[in-house]
Amino acid sequence: VYSYEVQWVKSDLDWTNRWDVYLVGAPDDDLHYFSIVNSLMIVLFLTGAISTIMIRTLRKDIAIYNEMDSLEEGSEETGWKLVHGDVFRPPQFNPSWLCSLVGTGCQIGLAFVLAMLSAMLKLLNPLQKGQTLTALILLYVLCGSVAGYVSSRLYKFTDGVAWKRNVLLTAMGLPGTFVSVFAVLNIFLTFAGAATAVSFWLILALFLLWTCVSAPLVFLGALEAKV
Repeated sequence: VYSYEVQWVKSDLDWTNRWDVYLVGAPDDDLHYFSIVNSLMIVLFLTGAISTIMIRTLRKDIAIYNEMDSLEEGSEETGWKLVHGDVFRPPQFNPSWLCSLVGTGCQIGLAFVLAMLSAMLKLLNPLQKGQTLTALILLYVLCGSVAGYVSSRLYKFTDGVAWKRNVLLTAMGLPGTFVSVFAVLNIFLTFAGAATAVSFWLILALFLLWTCVSAPLVFLGALEAKV
């Protein structure tokens, strides 16, 4: 049989300020900032050194590739040097999928970056549950114009003609899939009586954010890219 004893000590610190020692700052914050800056400088230095070596090594090959006039000359090369001809080659079948995925990825990436910056600037409080997730959803919705712009520019680069279908796929592809899967899973959770099930009004609010805010912003970004 094991037992333990607890002794409570009264503190002058208020309950609402109990996390200040971790969130507001500590005496060794300067050391942490110095370590972060030092690591960033090392990464930048190594990146610059490797880039310089690669540019010097490949400069002659790039000049040769730019002067190629026929496929017979290119067929003489072997290995990774043949990849240069496929890098900027547009997809032959349905480039809308690639363009919509790239645009949606840029939208998600920008939303995450803005959320991280908001957390670094202490605009988000980690003590409030759901605030970070709510901020991510709102930032994702507000970054819809970025997805439309990137997707349309890339689709224009591939010489696509069905730009309206590309915009619809960008606006409805990934968000529609997520909303549909979330709604179906929530139905099962509701019938099972799970505490994690959300209300119908929350799903309706997400649907309205998608159709009334995110989708129009995607179309605006696409129109800006076509100008």
